[in-house]
Amino acid sequence: MNTKRKIIHFDLDAFFCSVEELRQPELRGKPFAVGGLPGQRGVISSCSYAARDKGVRSAMPSARALRLCPQLTIIKSNHKQYEMASDRVMLILGDISPLIEQVSIDEAFLDVSDLRESGEEIARTIQSTIHAKEKLPCSLGVATNKLVAKIATDFGKATHKGLEPPNAITVVAPGDERKFLAPLTVQHLWGVGPKTTSKLNLIGVKTIGDLATLPEQLLVREFGKSGVELLARAQGIDNNPVTITHEIKSISQEVTFAKDVIDRNIIYKTLGELSAKIGFGLRQKGLSARVIRIKVRWHDFTTFSRQISIRDPVNQDQVICSLSIKLLDDAWKDKQPIRLIGLAAGNLTGKSAQPGLWETAPEKEGRLLNALDQIQHKYGKKIVQKGRLRDN
Repeated sequence: MNTKRKIIHFDLDAFFCSVEELRQPELRGKPFAVGGLPGQRGVISSCSYAARDKGVRSAMPSARALRLCPQLTIIKSNHKQYEMASDRVMLILGDISPLIEQVSIDEAFLDVSDLRESGEEIARTIQSTIHAKEKLPCSLGVATNKLVAKIATDFGKATHKGLEPPNAITVVAPGDERKFLAPLTVQHLWGVGPKTTSKLNLIGVKTIGDLATLPEQLLVREFGKSGVELLARAQGIDNNPVTITHEIKSISQEVTFAKDVIDRNIIYKTLGELSAKIGFGLRQKGLSARVIRIKVRWHDFTTFSRQISIRDPVNQDQVICSLSIKLLDDAWKDKQPIRLIGLAAGNLTGKSAQPGLWETAPEKEGRLLNALDQIQHKYGKKIVQKGRLRDN
């Protein structure tokens, strides 16, 4: 087992409900759920911890949830809001480590092996940052591999009692993987569903510890080749890497200067160049962005980030550049020297702003950029450069 790895599993607590509580603070502490109405064969997508205390659970039919908790308030899903909140959170995680694997709208793995802080310190930094910037509760598991980190998160959430989100951080120290897993039931392991559980129970296996002590030959006879993997997991072994998510969530560019920079013209020119690269990347993929974000690393290595949400998605270089300069100007005071500047486009969509009856300046630029993109795609990116970006 590679004990040098530091893997963090991140999970937003009751995510949909947490977003709704931000939108409607009066819901805090009350039993409510996000989902479909019972008359429409609705199902609960997410429920508050006050509702869970009454027996309500995700994936439960709404009619049954109301029988268990007559005072339950059911709110219709607002997926656009959840996606926007998720994108903001994932951008924050991406600042912690570029090795991030998003596995769902509210869940991700991070490989933080290269960071000098301990896994627990990084997890607490992540949690406090998400609380401060997004006011969302989250739980994390820290271990040497994805399997144990995920189970650690689930364990921390499951052992929580009360009407508030768990905000749990569970750390499994290197070498303690097998000890941590041993008392848990076999259903906690990946790939162990009801059928496998029944089959294991028939041969006297109830816990992961029971499974970890079985001879490999027995498991191969009972489960075929998957028996080998089953035994390895029971022993806390998982060498699967954190795989950067293939689905494009954001496009980003950044520059680290050879010397710290205080000249605004240099920074503005750099943001223009980064905007052109990001705009080109968005248009090549048929995407537009609803969020523009800058990242600045000052001379003392402290890092600042700020973002702006846009109603109409954009992919035009000049619009992206203008927004990034505004974000920078709002934060850059007293000529602080800049070591690194970064720019990202997030909350990506295939939709573009709908043109009106009269063509606006951004729409005209969009047509021009599409023509330039075709030339660059055919002859190379250096064939056309904007005058404002070229050096004299």
